[in-house]
Amino acid sequence: MFKEIERKFLVGSVLDEMDKYPCSFILQGYLNNRSSDVEVRLRKKDDQYFLTVKKGKGKVRSEIEKEISKAEFYSLWPLVKKKVEKKRYFVPYMDNTLEIDVFMGDLKGLILVEVEFKSERESLSFLKPSWFGEEVTDNYMFKNNYLAN
Repeated sequence: MFKEIERKFLVGSVLDEMDKYPCSFILQGYLNNRSSDVEVRLRKKDDQYFLTVKKGKGKVRSEIEKEISKAEFYSLWPLVKKKVEKKRYFVPYMDNTLEIDVFMGDLKGLILVEVEFKSERESLSFLKPSWFGEEVTDNYMFKNNYLAN
């Protein structure tokens, strides 16, 4: 198990020339309810499949992620009650990679950016670009588990 240290921000619109950055199509579903501080997630990222368990709330959480087979993913997928579809762009910024999520389906129009850090100190010293909107790291309504509802 390792610590995930991340901050999340709203974004008003997609950056110009977004298509020049690498991206992935992500389909993810949740196997438990949102009231728990433990999140169990299935994720299909392009042609890779993952089972992830996260514990905690806010900027620092524990995370275990295991790559699983396509067959395992689809055998568990019927248990998913809520899902999220998004396109994730990977944009270099200083010493970080910005992960810009452009949501699809019922969440079309929502754009969030996540930034992961190696330490809490690094996360506190991060200077966000001017095009970042409000920070929503601690707002449960912007957790993917909540958005999936």
